[in-house]
Amino acid sequence: MFKNLLIIVLGVMCVTMAKPVKKASASTSKFITIETSQGKVVIETLPKIAPNHVKRIKELVKDKFYDGIIFHRVIEGFMAQTGDPDGVGTGGSGKNLKAEFSDYEYKYGTVGMARSMNPDSGDSQFFICFDGCSHLTGQYTVWGQVVSGMDAVEKLAVGEPPSNPDKMVTVKLGKK
Repeated sequence: MFKNLLIIVLGVMCVTMAKPVKKASASTSKFITIETSQGKVVIETLPKIAPNHVKRIKELVKDKFYDGIIFHRVIEGFMAQTGDPDGVGTGGSGKNLKAEFSDYEYKYGTVGMARSMNPDSGDSQFFICFDGCSHLTGQYTVWGQVVSGMDAVEKLAVGEPPSNPDKMVTVKLGKK
């Protein structure tokens, strides 16, 4: 009888002490998925490099701020810029961020925060590099790297702004 009771107690202890395996929720995911009018783009965020920028971008994504915003500046061979709710390059969410510059090298698919001449003026606008962005290293906050979907970015209509601009249809946390 004592042996059976001990087995039951040990069994209960094992069940209650076992920690469930946590699956990454969308809000804790390191990824952001942008469904553009040209296809899906998945960005891995870089919270160790730019924690405040990543946190703010995720807040804006959760609030659906980016849904429907156009790519207002696309320069072939350089970058594609978006995040301005006005679509002209001067608007934002109304909350500037202190720069988080790093030595992360701007390369194909790097995602950086757009800003004015003031280094601490990054808000909601960001850009995705094609090529020719290495001179931006240490000058603009890097917060992400495209891990899939650069083919969709390459298809975005070119212009400042394009005559028929592409847009971010929906933006969600996680790989979707």
